[in-house]
Amino acid sequence: MLFRQLEYFVALARERHFARAAQACYVSQPALSEALRKLERELGVPLVRRGRAFEDLTPEGERLVLWARRILADRDALEHEVTALQTGLTGELRIGVIPAASSTVALLTDPFCTAHPLVRVQLETSLRSLDIVDRIRRFELDAGIIYAHGIDTAGLSAAPLYTERHVLLVGTELLAGRTGAISWAEALEMPLCLLHKGMRGRQLIDAALAEHGLRASPQLESDSVIALLAHVSTGRWACVVPQPWLHTLRPPAGVRVLPLRDPAVTAQIALVTAAGQPEPVLAKALSATARTAHLDDTLAQAGEHRQD
Repeated sequence: MLFRQLEYFVALARERHFARAAQACYVSQPALSEALRKLERELGVPLVRRGRAFEDLTPEGERLVLWARRILADRDALEHEVTALQTGLTGELRIGVIPAASSTVALLTDPFCTAHPLVRVQLETSLRSLDIVDRIRRFELDAGIIYAHGIDTAGLSAAPLYTERHVLLVGTELLAGRTGAISWAEALEMPLCLLHKGMRGRQLIDAALAEHGLRASPQLESDSVIALLAHVSTGRWACVVPQPWLHTLRPPAGVRVLPLRDPAVTAQIALVTAAGQPEPVLAKALSATARTAHLDDTLAQAGEHRQD
């Protein structure tokens, strides 16, 4: 059994097409097909269902492709470890990020890249927490930034990064003299625009309000925080967004940021990496950066500077 055969097998499982898999591996289609047939003969089980073209993996293939990914991940980790001993960290670090953390991930990746300039970082910033965890388990991602609550991270390493807090953005004309923190009951009286119900941030809001017998009925909903800020900038709307977004997206002129209470809506954001002994070297280095970056303190200080 050769690593090359496993690479072809994993590529075919990903691409679901012989020609695309061959192209991804920089080989001809006949060479890829023959290597897979040899792998099947060595293992003694069929891996691929073939007709005139690729049909699917066999049940045996579906089970064994996970082992192939694991073996290739361990090989890559070994190569990274050896290279690190010789010249410092190199390779590619694949990180999945929930949309809510896309504005804060730079607080982690920037110091990481500064410390390890030879490592390439690939970010995917439109994934759900469940998808990120699943892809780490399948060795398709090396790390992820997720909502921690309600997510099964058994068998993985998980560490808190920061607490996400929701705040109210509102034009001064709508405040009518209010100062300091504002209650949800007061906020719900304003013309609100919120994230739509399919998004995790909105689900957190609705769940917290329901526990206090409250319900949000915004006139306008959007899947874009930027769209919400654009509406608030007109002076006729108020919106609720996670405070960490404001670390990058500055509030529009004439808009104030107020803490929300009764209830306070919060969520724990966590860094998840593959576990194992020895721990993958790139994931280990990312976790070390997270421990020294103190994202919670940085975001809390930024939030204080933007609130009255």
